[in-house]
Amino acid sequence: MSEVSWIAVDWGTTQLRAWAISAGGEVLQRGASARGMGSLAPDQFEAALLELIDGWLSGDKVTEVVACGMVGARQGWCEAPYAEVPCAPQAMARVIRPQVSDTRMRVSIIPGLCQRAPADVLRGEETQIAGLLAVQPDYHGLVCLPGTHSKWAEVGEGQVLGFQTFMTGELFALLSGQSVLRHGMRGDQPLDWSAFELGLRAATERPLLGALFGLRAEGLLEGLAPAAAWARLSGLLIGQELRGLPERWQGLPVCVIGDGEAAERYRHALATLNLSARTLDAERVTLAGLAAAHRHIRGGT
Repeated sequence: MSEVSWIAVDWGTTQLRAWAISAGGEVLQRGASARGMGSLAPDQFEAALLELIDGWLSGDKVTEVVACGMVGARQGWCEAPYAEVPCAPQAMARVIRPQVSDTRMRVSIIPGLCQRAPADVLRGEETQIAGLLAVQPDYHGLVCLPGTHSKWAEVGEGQVLGFQTFMTGELFALLSGQSVLRHGMRGDQPLDWSAFELGLRAATERPLLGALFGLRAEGLLEGLAPAAAWARLSGLLIGQELRGLPERWQGLPVCVIGDGEAAERYRHALATLNLSARTLDAERVTLAGLAAAHRHIRGGT
């Protein structure tokens, strides 16, 4: 196997992912664990990281570890203060290097971004946006990043101009799993796309709070199938999210960064609005963004 040149890390709230990278940019090994930021105290981060990457480190050199995500949050390993938009997606002047006891590595944490009005923050997504710009430097449009908290960012001239967060994924999980709606829903089957589209349309026809209970009522009175109710709820919430996008973003091209069904739901929802969105693999752009940060840290271009 080629020698490990540096290590890329994406450290979220619930998961830690790492990649061993060669000097030529090849991914040599991948690793993942459930030791996300949310389960660790500040003095536990180094050990959690070493559990995953110890075998990739060499005793005769210092390996650069470049990390993004919630590892740099106030509750994380070491806080990397936000950079305020408009700005380049990665504020490399604000990179934080936590103290480590293992002399085989040096860790650099990329800061997130903030917006004052309306108030908003993100961490980790800035690196995916940087990855998109590494692939397409002249991109000017919207970036959609589905997730528990989905992010929409306007990008132009190499900068993040503004962004907005929607708690769509978290709200979907709470409503489908803990509210009264849970009694009439099942999400263990392939997504019913017809029902999903009905939910999208309902987002423009009824106030959200009334439409939500309507799913429960249809289950009781009309026999709405649990799988269809689950898909309708997803469409209803994503439809509301799309309705909430600022007017100034209308007409801009859209790039969805994500994988699997989650990204497909957004692409499908945009298509119903006659918006064609390209989709990029999340791992690809994350690694491209971390590689861009690594080049800067090493003094490259």
